[in-house]
Amino acid sequence: MTSPLSFGPVSLGIDFGTTNTVVALADGLGPAHLVRFPAPEGALFAFRSCLSFHAPVEAPAERAVAAGPWAIEAYVEDPAETRFIQSFKSFAASENFTETQVLGKRYRFEDLLSTFLLKLRAYADAEMIDLPARVIVGRPVIFAGAAPKEAVALDRYETAFRRMGFSEILYAYEPVGAAFFFARELTRDATVLVGDFGGGTSDFSIIRFERVPAGKGASEIRAHPLGRSGVGVAGDAFDYRIIDNLVSPALGKGSSYLSFGKTLPIPNRYYSAFARWDQLALMRASRDMREIRRLVRDASEPEKLARLVETLDENYGYQLYRSVSRLKEALSAADRATFRFAAGSITLEGEVRRATFESWIAPELALIEGAVDAALADAGLAPGQIDRVFLTGGSSLVPAVRAIFHRRFEASRIETGAELESIASGLALIGRERDLGRWTTRAA
Repeated sequence: MTSPLSFGPVSLGIDFGTTNTVVALADGLGPAHLVRFPAPEGALFAFRSCLSFHAPVEAPAERAVAAGPWAIEAYVEDPAETRFIQSFKSFAASENFTETQVLGKRYRFEDLLSTFLLKLRAYADAEMIDLPARVIVGRPVIFAGAAPKEAVALDRYETAFRRMGFSEILYAYEPVGAAFFFARELTRDATVLVGDFGGGTSDFSIIRFERVPAGKGASEIRAHPLGRSGVGVAGDAFDYRIIDNLVSPALGKGSSYLSFGKTLPIPNRYYSAFARWDQLALMRASRDMREIRRLVRDASEPEKLARLVETLDENYGYQLYRSVSRLKEALSAADRATFRFAAGSITLEGEVRRATFESWIAPELALIEGAVDAALADAGLAPGQIDRVFLTGGSSLVPAVRAIFHRRFEASRIETGAELESIASGLALIGRERDLGRWTTRAA
């Protein structure tokens, strides 16, 4: 069977996500084609956005680097000696993040991203040999972070994607990509609000789709952007609340230590970093880690702080991620669920009610709700003027998130699905548009 890419792809879309990265290609007038990767546990198209670095004992000066499922496999085989980095998209727009050291080598953000992208291409070399010169890259409406700098993020993206071999790099908003994917299902004109809930950002776009004659009885869809908004919180922020409220107290948060006869609180900044996936990977080599080790002997509850040290020293971050993800999934389906984290000598277990979880994430829900209203205001539309609502991304399955939309729109207008493939496929479809400048931008 001939590969659908053997005759040269017309349009390539890459959705580099906080949690997963998806690549799609579109040729002619057909649907987009998802690039698949022959991973250890079977072919897949959602490639985990993570890296692992390992220095073999027999050759400590060398570095074995892996990405995606291969990075996870390497980490699982030897977690204590493997540097595992995930959710690194979260500091793309941070001026404060300049570089990190991995096994004695300095990596800037663009170095991490280009390393990841080149590995991704190598794993899928059968489908990504003959790449076009142009790529459509997804970007959030608002980048994640406390004070995100869009220009910083796009400059870093530009460097990394050029290293991958592209000479023309265009950027499209991620929810716009999802909207183009959703539009293929439309049978009539419609004003569509798309909500994309990733790991780091929640983004919204409102687009008017109209069918127009294309000759010989055929028709094509024309699109008109109306409004957009976004906020730098999403699934990872929900994870933060779970860790901060459920895990960190068992690892010393809120406890104290003795210093020159005075009782002082354990610094909260340790736990603020610990609860963020992008920061957790950097803590092992940080100054805070050295401080934490010294505090164990003076802590009022040393066994708790010792658990924090073990979690960091033995690199239990991925096991913790899995436990948190399982709890979120369970609470999307049931009113209560059991959280369980077991690694090494540590076992944490407890029941969590959905209502409790929703109270933890209330600040993030308020920000997301405000962003939905901001998109409507930007478009100058009332909720009743939206014909269809398409929600995509893993956090769109959280009942409290869905409730935001059910309070504004009739249930019959709301659809969900294609949580992983919609953005990349839509980006590839955007690449076939006649007026690319209407839907894409370039780095400054």
